[in-house]
Amino acid sequence: MNDVLVGLAANPSLPAELIDRLIALGDEEVAHELADRADLTRPQVLALAAVGEGAAIRLARAGRLTAGDVDPAARPDAALALLDEGAGPPAWARLFAADPLAERRKELAGCPRLPADVVELLAADHATDVVAELAWSVRSPEVLARLAAHPHLDVRRRVAGNPATPPAQLAALATGDGLPPARACEVCDREPIPFVHPPDCPRPHCALPPGAACDGGHQSATRALHHCLLENPATPVAAVLRFAEHPSALLRAALAGRPDLPDEVSARLAADGIPLVRIALARNPAIGEALCRRLREDDYQEVRYELAHNPAAPLDVLTDLATTTRTGPVVPARIAAASEAEIAELAVRPQAGVRLLVAQRRDLPAGVRDALADDPDAKVVRAALGHPGLSAQRLRAAVDRFGDKVAAGAAANPDATAALLEHLAGQRPPARKALREIARHPAATAAALLPCLDDPKARRHAAGHPALPPATITALLADGDYQVAGGAAANPSLPRAEMFRLLEC
Repeated sequence: MNDVLVGLAANPSLPAELIDRLIALGDEEVAHELADRADLTRPQVLALAAVGEGAAIRLARAGRLTAGDVDPAARPDAALALLDEGAGPPAWARLFAADPLAERRKELAGCPRLPADVVELLAADHATDVVAELAWSVRSPEVLARLAAHPHLDVRRRVAGNPATPPAQLAALATGDGLPPARACEVCDREPIPFVHPPDCPRPHCALPPGAACDGGHQSATRALHHCLLENPATPVAAVLRFAEHPSALLRAALAGRPDLPDEVSARLAADGIPLVRIALARNPAIGEALCRRLREDDYQEVRYELAHNPAAPLDVLTDLATTTRTGPVVPARIAAASEAEIAELAVRPQAGVRLLVAQRRDLPAGVRDALADDPDAKVVRAALGHPGLSAQRLRAAVDRFGDKVAAGAAANPDATAALLEHLAGQRPPARKALREIARHPAATAAALLPCLDDPKARRHAAGHPALPPATITALLADGDYQVAGGAAANPSLPRAEMFRLLEC
């Protein structure tokens, strides 16, 4: 029943009187859903905020509550949400900086634009988690420079990942020069050393990640710090080039993703024996043409996939890859940027894989679009059928030629007509993927939607479709699948009498 009430709370046709009744239930899950409604009155917002912290936080983040509506002592989480949105007074920040609960001080430390005196208090906090959170979010170069020398590696790691950290401190964290040795990490905080955390740790509440280790040198925490440095664009590249020879493939891969690598380092990483490193390099938009051509010959499919989606890949490299590599449904960046003349030339290439790349675009000239929808290759047609502007006759012709292979694409087309959707829904045996698209299509009629109820996945979408007959929607309220029942309750075509009945039970 609660799933139905949560669905009802999201129903756009819900009368104001029933919103009041749902608030009066005092159910936090229902209140959480109600908090997203745009039609709440001011009294309803305040009543909803009083139901529970979850709804109050949601309303605060949406700008529906102000500082004058929230008592920080009674609703601390909502007050912290307002501070995080920049809508809480400085006095609240000072109040929470002295809160006995470290978790609240930690949440405060993640808030932007804190008063300077509060930042100083948090930087000196005795709880490492609080200081680490501040080190991640603060933007003061002076504070970050001090925190770079913090005795705990978790704090230093957050400083290493903060793009506001001065480059000199980032370089020092990379080499250790000029910094006192770290005295603690998350491993030696918890375990007697030496300690290596097994990947199959049997302890149910153990918070250490697999492979965490410390023998007094804080090795896993140091690797995590180095990883943050490598991914931070503010870290001077000269300070991290030595990681090209590091035994950790994860660190070499992080280095390979940097846009400021010298050519000789990129070339060395292109020959790395671990595919993960080459994958990261193939994804890097700063690699040059020569490296693209080298990676095109890589034996590893994922390397070629990433290269195909790299905007730096020359068009001829990309078209070569189209014949050897599955590039997925996302349009490669170079194809998205291709000129109209390039698109016209690629669309008539003999290789179906090349035509497929073009067919994935959704801004094609009408002639190219129609030709690809008439293509002799089913994969090309399936990709092209999502393009707006295709006629119902062309969509129907594609389905007549290729059947289930393209039916879902035709059903998903934004210009698919009600008649076409009814035709697709009536196919026997049904194309289940097509039914799932029909169930979501705004043009679907009751005749098209009713067959969708026979497929469990399509049923979940169809239950919320406003074209479904009211009697069917009502029957679905009792469905054993909570997503179906909740979808029916959220359906704007649910009869008002049923809405009232649900709240009288």
